[in-house]
Amino acid sequence: MSTNGKVALVTGAGTGIGKAAALAMLNDGYRVALAGRRKELLERTASESGAGARAMVVPTDVTRPDSVKAAFARVKEAWGRLDVLFNNAGMGAPAVPMEDLPIEKWKEVVDTNLTGMFLCAQEAIRIMKNQQPRGGRIINNGSISAHAPRPNSVAYTSTKHAVSGLTKCIALDGRKHDIASGQIDIGNALTPLAARMAKGVAQADGSVKAEPLMEVEHVGSAVLYMANLPLEANVQFMTIMATKMPFVGRG
Repeated sequence: MSTNGKVALVTGAGTGIGKAAALAMLNDGYRVALAGRRKELLERTASESGAGARAMVVPTDVTRPDSVKAAFARVKEAWGRLDVLFNNAGMGAPAVPMEDLPIEKWKEVVDTNLTGMFLCAQEAIRIMKNQQPRGGRIINNGSISAHAPRPNSVAYTSTKHAVSGLTKCIALDGRKHDIASGQIDIGNALTPLAARMAKGVAQADGSVKAEPLMEVEHVGSAVLYMANLPLEANVQFMTIMATKMPFVGRG
């Protein structure tokens, strides 16, 4: 498979949305660093891609600054530059009333969903602003929860609202370095994490209803579209969702 010369790093590349985005980029000719905590799942993504040496497995814990630094250093050493960061790694918390959520679980979600994205963005910016040609693109995985919460989701929803602020700050502060930043907000993609929604998920009115889902490959295609824009153009925010899911209006 030929290369298009571009280099990307995808966090959470072992499963779900991260895997779909990584496979889309690899299929388009990118060299992609597959970052995540579980090496065996990253290796499976690399194997499924058929991309050979263009897929680099980089076990990474985004909550640890030393681990993040090491991952980006490997990319720079191997490929000399970074064109795209897909800041995707994230987690949720048990669906319990917010007054019952343990502070330890709150901190774990914040560390992964927000601090992890910040740490990865820092390292990406350091490479992008000093490389030639200069610049690059940082795409953050928000969520439709960045706009409207589900019941009993205080940790996840709070972090995803915060990601929107992070995205705007990167876009603003990155301008002088030719670094673009955008956010993709995803609703009901068919991943192992979201498959339960087809069986029923809690609604704002207290009922439990099944919700439609879309194939996760559509999300991969959307991330690839954002990634492939020239740096003079940027998708600041994109929402991609199952058409009939209860998000727009009153559900």
